Amino acid sequence: MTGKWIDLDGSRVEYARWGEGSALPVLLLHEGLGSVGLWKDFPDKLAKACNRKVIAWSRHGHGWSDPAVGVRNPDYMHREAALLPQLLAALDIPRSHWLGHSDGASIALIGAAEYPDRVASLILEAPHVLVEDLTFNSIAEIAAAFAPDVMGERMRRYHADPLTLFNDWSSIWLDPRFRTWNIEALLNRVEAPALLIQGHDDQYGTFDQLDRIAAHLPDVTRLHLDDCRHSPHFDQPEQVLQTISRFLEKKD
Repeated sequence: MTGKWIDLDGSRVEYARWGEGSALPVLLLHEGLGSVGLWKDFPDKLAKACNRKVIAWSRHGHGWSDPAVGVRNPDYMHREAALLPQLLAALDIPRSHWLGHSDGASIALIGAAEYPDRVASLILEAPHVLVEDLTFNSIAEIAAAFAPDVMGERMRRYHADPLTLFNDWSSIWLDPRFRTWNIEALLNRVEAPALLIQGHDDQYGTFDQLDRIAAHLPDVTRLHLDDCRHSPHFDQPEQVLQTISRFLEKKD
């Protein structure tokens, strides 16, 4: 891994690269509480399995990137997606495959609808296109149990300001204004082939999310995983790596 910094939207964000290969790289878009470091060894394994470069970055307020400005609003994932062209230009990546997890998967869908020429394919783990009761209830449960001296310290290994990040993320998902958030209307504009990955035991979402995506996208492959919660690349790494490798095998 090589870790570096780039300027994005007037501030500094961290990114890292793994692997080699002449094929189009894979850009990782992390979950709501994710960062470069929280992908752990998955990017290295992915780069080797697919023989491609893999790039991860930490959004503002995540990892060691500069803080986010202000609090999140219901359109925060649209705002994150709007930064993708600037990010890709800074990384000198005209086109790539986008692998998004949870929030990152939703951001990837929004970005693919807005900037179709920049994305070759989508790999979406536990994506959200609307707020389910299960998602709301699970986040409310962990927010109520959040202990700054326990979970906050554990998160401090991966984030400069974990308490602000957790409060910002959980607050918007529990905000009444966010209950009506829904991106289905833009899915018909997504042209890229997509691999959808979901665990049967996901505590934050159901297969209804995948059904809604598949109803709109032109080319969808699905992977349903047993004994798998919200992080398929950790819960079932071999199946995920093998499936992604096959999915990307004959693509640019």
